[in-house]
Amino acid sequence: MGTPITKKGFDALRTELERLRKVDRPQNIQDIAEAREHGDLRENAEYTAAKERQQFIDARISEVERKLGEAQVIEVGSGTSDTVVFGTTVRLMDVESEDAKTYTLVGQEEADVKSGSISVQSPLGRALIGHRVGDVVQVHRPAGMIEYEIQEIFFQE
Repeated sequence: MGTPITKKGFDALRTELERLRKVDRPQNIQDIAEAREHGDLRENAEYTAAKERQQFIDARISEVERKLGEAQVIEVGSGTSDTVVFGTTVRLMDVESEDAKTYTLVGQEEADVKSGSISVQSPLGRALIGHRVGDVVQVHRPAGMIEYEIQEIFFQE
């Protein structure tokens, strides 16, 4: 089985790969050529920086190609769901502080806590999978145990 990813996450990786190949890499090759024209390459900071950027771009192209090759696109539903599954958005309430939080469960490659996407393989993601509205889940953290009550489960468009 491949690495689970949403269609949106897969498309974002494909778009990044296209940009790297057709925009970033050709532009950097041009930057290297221009820096070469400035003379002695041993003391040419522009040339050195462009060569380092080329290595970064090539490494990122390889990484994105690997991710796309290993990806297993999981189609997510729409509307609501009875249980927490891959692709659902879950509104939680911290039982102790009563703070509300909303997270969408996605594959590890597209997780971004700042934008509200967490990996199904994260401690919270694993704790939520299979639970229903009203269930209280416990998550072990370095700072101690935290409990969340599941308030709502739905699929975002």
